[in-house]
Amino acid sequence: MSPLVITLWLLNVLLDTGGQLAFKAAAADPDAGEGIARWKHMLSRPWLGLGIACYVLEFVAWIAFLSLVPLSRGVLLGSINIVALMIAGRLLFKERLTRLRVAGMLLVSLGVAVVGVAG
Repeated sequence: MSPLVITLWLLNVLLDTGGQLAFKAAAADPDAGEGIARWKHMLSRPWLGLGIACYVLEFVAWIAFLSLVPLSRGVLLGSINIVALMIAGRLLFKERLTRLRVAGMLLVSLGVAVVGVAG
């Protein structure tokens, strides 16, 4: 892979992970309340705006990435986002990583490595 493709791929992973984490932070706020009050609270927090901004930028990076690689390869390489999110969820939100989830992460990582190396 060229340096540009690698850069766009990593940018996609970072932006997708950042967007998901921002949405999780907005949704997991213990002060949010319930019902309409919860939605009003989430809309007033910067996390939601940050998540949307990450997704807009990710869209641009993803389109640029897909313009340089075949769709089948791009989608497979993009699945590493799952691994990044699971690790980040563990570190930032103390989410559980069971043995099966770790095994899944390892399998996804192996698949991405095979697709990345094999081209």
